[in-house]
Amino acid sequence: MRRIPTLLACIAGLLPLVALGQNAPAADNGQRIATTVCAACHGADGNSPVAANPVLAGQSADYITLQLQHFKAGIRQNPVMQGMASTLSDVDMRALGEYFSKQQPKGGTAKDPELVKSGQSLYRGGDLATNLPACAACHSPDGAGIPKNFPRLAGQWSDYTYAQLKAFKGGERGNDKAGKDVNGRIMNAIAQNLSDTDMRALADYVSGLH
Repeated sequence: MRRIPTLLACIAGLLPLVALGQNAPAADNGQRIATTVCAACHGADGNSPVAANPVLAGQSADYITLQLQHFKAGIRQNPVMQGMASTLSDVDMRALGEYFSKQQPKGGTAKDPELVKSGQSLYRGGDLATNLPACAACHSPDGAGIPKNFPRLAGQWSDYTYAQLKAFKGGERGNDKAGKDVNGRIMNAIAQNLSDTDMRALADYVSGLH
């Protein structure tokens, strides 16, 4: 029940979009939408105050834009985000991506030394025994990611990263019937080789990367 006020605040944020106007300068549009629509869940500067919602600050502009497109098209499922994205034009999505990509992430902190040690090993070298590739190959050694295809993981909330890995493994993400989420399907396959402990270890490790 505690999440209801937050969800209502997010949904209420959709209303000011009507007043933004189609002629607003593109440079201002991203910040305006972020402040009026996204701030309640992700923070005005993309540094989410809640571990359940991802940090967007410093994330690749192309990746943010692509995910918004996927939410709008129903390729990626999330009731709140699908509602948000449904009101956005392609120009709005690109503007949001550009805005959040230029914000400074505050960075996170790993919590469990033992998990971090295990997570570092998996992230950097993978696991030959389970045919698990090194995460660093796609997300880069410092967790910065590769624009559009592979997101920045450095400093992300560990709770959010863990939840997404579980979603990939369970097929709630990266398993759209049309197969349009190509990179999501890759993660869906990779996650099958991760144990719950592996997922927690990786999530804790990347949260401490900068």
